Amino acid sequence: MPGAVFTLQVPTTSPWHGKTLELAELRWYNSHPVAFFKGVNDRTTAETLIKAILWIDQDVSQETDEEDAWFDHQLVGLAVVRDGAVVGRVTRVEHLPAQDLLHVETESGEVLVPFVKAIVPAVDISAGTLTVTPPAGLFEELPDADDAPDQTSSR
Repeated sequence: MPGAVFTLQVPTTSPWHGKTLELAELRWYNSHPVAFFKGVNDRTTAETLIKAILWIDQDVSQETDEEDAWFDHQLVGLAVVRDGAVVGRVTRVEHLPAQDLLHVETESGEVLVPFVKAIVPAVDISAGTLTVTPPAGLFEELPDADDAPDQTSSR
């Protein structure tokens, strides 16, 4: 949103160290967002920002007014519930072009859960839970076809 101000995480040797950037405009080119910042008027200046990390202050008590939308900090730490039992906790949210992924830490390791309504039908921030209805094999190993009982009969 134009007017948003970002704090920069850059090396201390960078001319941008200790400075902020204000978003002037956000445009889309070939399905990719391109940000234009006040004071960054040419390519040479923009190249000095390569690999800079942009941070924005966010009131952690703020809630979004969009339906079925949450801030990452609201999701991280939620108990992941499957069939009434806690199977893990959300440790991170990863934003990919096709969909978001939830990193869920379970007793047997990390599971990546596509954050789509078919697999995550309910998020209850106040209860601290996220309900999953995963396909078979997402949270457990499926038996190999070789491990299946022999279906042939030798009568």
